[in-house]
Amino acid sequence: LSLVHFSGDFYSAFISPLFPVFMERMGLSLAQVGFLAGISRFLMFIVQPMSGYWADRHPSRSFILIGLLMPILFIPLTGLTTGFYGLMFCIVIGSTGSSLFHPPVTGMVPQYAGRKLGLAMSIYNTAGTLAFGVGPIFITWYVARFGLRAMPVTMAIGLSIWIYFYWVIPKPKGDEMAQYGFLETLRQTLGSVWQPILLIWIVMVLRALVGQSLMTFMPVLWVQKGHTIVSAGVLFSIFTISGTVAGIHCGHLSDRMGYKRLLWITHGLMTPFLLMILLIPGNWIYPATILAGGYNMASLPLGVVMAQKIAPKGRSMVASLMMGLAFGTGGILSPLVGKLGDIYSIQSVLMVLV
Repeated sequence: LSLVHFSGDFYSAFISPLFPVFMERMGLSLAQVGFLAGISRFLMFIVQPMSGYWADRHPSRSFILIGLLMPILFIPLTGLTTGFYGLMFCIVIGSTGSSLFHPPVTGMVPQYAGRKLGLAMSIYNTAGTLAFGVGPIFITWYVARFGLRAMPVTMAIGLSIWIYFYWVIPKPKGDEMAQYGFLETLRQTLGSVWQPILLIWIVMVLRALVGQSLMTFMPVLWVQKGHTIVSAGVLFSIFTISGTVAGIHCGHLSDRMGYKRLLWITHGLMTPFLLMILLIPGNWIYPATILAGGYNMASLPLGVVMAQKIAPKGRSMVASLMMGLAFGTGGILSPLVGKLGDIYSIQSVLMVLV
């Protein structure tokens, strides 16, 4: 399940670090980049609750296999596009596929986690975070060496792994939700616990808004400050990989000291460390990025596990609310952040946002 998560997110991670290259090649504005990032995250995340609903109602491997195939095929095709609309089309198809496979795969994790759900969920989330760390390093190196037009060749990696998944992925287990409509499924899933679920979701939205805005525009800001595209890709990967390590560590700690207390600590320390990466000059940016990425990502598995424990029915839908809908709600504001960055400066806007 973690390998599925890694494989899909590996291709989704190609988009953001290549925005500076797309801007130079196509003459895109920051507002257009923000729009592309926003629609990508809208489709990648906000439509996940509907996918989670159908996955709980009709358990099937098709959501996983078809959804995974879409980013593997269409994200590399962005390298062949020559204008804004062609680029948007490929991003839309690839992002929609991501929204299809995430909920059923995430919903399957508790079925195989045993007693260490916090650690298991953090390992699963870590696979996706690691993909967003390794993906930018790979694709920025690849494009710098071979060019954008060679991107379709990278499909070969994903297609070979997809064939393996076709033979080994088990069918998801259902929660006997097939007889319910969407609203009744929500009632069965959330019931009397909707208030704590809403509070956790708000925290996840706030974390996603800041984190996704930084991940969208920090590569652009780093290039503006004199970093090369490869250097910006490395910093982007450091930000996400440090979150990978922090996620595993927090997942292990949460099984021992509880989810709520650890969520307070990690979320509370996020702001000062994020400010550091916007203010610290020179080579100090590297250790600052490690700390910022770690505290930004650490609370994600905690929120998902807390929600699934509070509302154990409809695991796919609950996971999609905490990950997909929360990420997407924060991400769709990227066009506004980009527009404000065009008017003022992206550094100033990110400072205020953090």
